[in-house]
Amino acid sequence: MTAKPIERIVIVGGGTAGWMTAAALSRLGQNGVTRIDLVESDQIGTVGVGEATIPPINAFNALLGIDENDFIAMTQATFKLGIEFVDWTRKGHRYIHPFGEYGQDVEAIKFYQLWLKLWQTTEVPYIDEFCLSAMAARHGKYITPARDPRQVLSSLAYAFHFDANLYAKYLRSYAEARGVKRTEGKVTKVNLRSENGFIDSIDLDGERQIKGDLFIDCTGFRGLLIEDALETGYEDWSRWLPCDRAVAVPSERPGPPDPFTRATAHEAGWQWRIPLQHRMGNGHVWSSGFTDEETATRILLSNLEGEPTAEPRHLKFTTGRRRKFWNKNCVAIGLSAGFLEPLESTSIHLIQAGISKLIALFPDKSFSPIEREEYNRLTAMQFEQIRDFLILHYHETERSDSLFWEYVRHMSVPESLTRKTELFRSKGRIFRFEDELFGESNWLSVFLGQNVWPRSYDPLVDTLDSQQVEKIAQQIHQAIRTTVEKMPSHQAYIDRFCAAPQPDKMMT
Repeated sequence: MTAKPIERIVIVGGGTAGWMTAAALSRLGQNGVTRIDLVESDQIGTVGVGEATIPPINAFNALLGIDENDFIAMTQATFKLGIEFVDWTRKGHRYIHPFGEYGQDVEAIKFYQLWLKLWQTTEVPYIDEFCLSAMAARHGKYITPARDPRQVLSSLAYAFHFDANLYAKYLRSYAEARGVKRTEGKVTKVNLRSENGFIDSIDLDGERQIKGDLFIDCTGFRGLLIEDALETGYEDWSRWLPCDRAVAVPSERPGPPDPFTRATAHEAGWQWRIPLQHRMGNGHVWSSGFTDEETATRILLSNLEGEPTAEPRHLKFTTGRRRKFWNKNCVAIGLSAGFLEPLESTSIHLIQAGISKLIALFPDKSFSPIEREEYNRLTAMQFEQIRDFLILHYHETERSDSLFWEYVRHMSVPESLTRKTELFRSKGRIFRFEDELFGESNWLSVFLGQNVWPRSYDPLVDTLDSQQVEKIAQQIHQAIRTTVEKMPSHQAYIDRFCAAPQPDKMMT
C-alpha cells in the first residue's frame, strides 16, 4: 500500500523551539508535497533564557549547513567549554564540568580508571589537568579544534552561549528562505476531528483558519495544543527538583567573556552567569517553598558583576514532562514537552533531540502507532536520564546551611540514580545506556566535583605496568599544558574570526 505523505505541517509558536523546528523541517518542502506553516504572535513573548548550549548543537548547525562564524557573529555568541559550579558541594568550593574526554584510554581501559589508581597511590594532578576543555576554560583560551585525531587539539569539545532571541531570528531567516510561511496571529480555538480526536485545524483572530495534517506545539509552558486541546497530562518531578521559579536580568559585561557558564549555588537555588559578546545573561532559579520573590530578586541583583540593563523578568514553572510528547497528530517540542531547569544547559538540546527523533520517525497520514510509541519511549527515557543527572548536583552535597539544602540532601531519589551512584562508589564504574545524553566523563566530573569518590578502581588497571601508566599520564599532562599555552585567548579568537557587527549593522 502506498503511503500518503504529510501535506501540511503547522507549527504553533515561534521562539527558539518553533524556528529550530521550522528550519530543520524546511527540507521537507523540497519534496513538492509538504508545506510548512508557522503561526506566532508578536503579542506573546517568549521565555528566551535558554542561552547556553552543549556540544550536540554543532551537529544541528551542521545539518542546516550553517556557517559557524556567521552564526556566532549574528547571535552575539561566545564559545563554551564547560560549566563551573560554585558553592554546590560546600561554600567556598568550585569545580568545572568540562566538555570532552579525560586523557587517553590504554588497552581499552578508561583513562580515569588509571587516574583513580594514581590518585590513590602516588602524586598526580587533579583530573581536570588531563582534559583540554577544562584547562582551556580555566585559562580563558579558545581555538578551533584540530581535525587530525592524533593531535591533542582534536580533543577540544565546545558549544556556545548565544542570544536566544537573535538565534530565533537567525533561524527564521533561514527557514523562510526555504519556503516556510509565517503567519502572524493568536490562536483562538483548536478544532478536533469528531471521529478520532486528532487536531483538524486552528482558528486565529480575524476569523482565519489553518488546517493541517501534523501539528507541532511550540507554545511553551502552556501547551496550547498538547495540553489545553488534547489533555495529555503532566508528570510532576518537583519532589526531586523543587526549584519552581526563576528571575532573569541582563547586565553589562565587566570584562572579556569567559569560555564557560557559571552556576553559583545560593540558599534556596542557584544563579546562572552566561557571557555573550554584548552583555551578560544572568538569572536566579529558586524554590518558592524555601524563599520568596523579593529575596530571590535581591540575591540576583546583589550578585551581578555589571549594572543591569533591563528590569528583572519573572518565570514560573513545574519541573517534569508531558505523559506523552506525541499525542495523536500533535508533537510537543520545547517547553510544551516539559521543563528541566537549565542547570546543565539542556533546554535547547531537548528541542534539538525532539526534532531529530521526529525526523527519524516522521509519519505519513496513517500515523502508525508504533512511531508515536517509539518517539514517546525514547523521549521519556532522555528526560528521565537528564533528570537524574540534575538531581545528583543537589543530592550529593555537604551543605546544610539552609532548609533547602537540608531537604535536597536527605530526600529520596529515583532508584535509577541510586543504582548509578552506588556503582560509582564501588569501583568508579559508569555505564551509558542506549542514547543517554551524558556519558562517562560527564558523570565523572560531577561525581568527583560533588565529592563522591569510589572506594577502589577497576581491577583491570592492575594488569598494566604501573610505571608505564604513570609515564603515559605525565605525557598527556604535558601535551595538554603545552597546547593550552599556545592557544589564543577566547576574546582574541572572537575578535579575529567572528566578532558581532556593530549594532546598526545587526539584523532587525
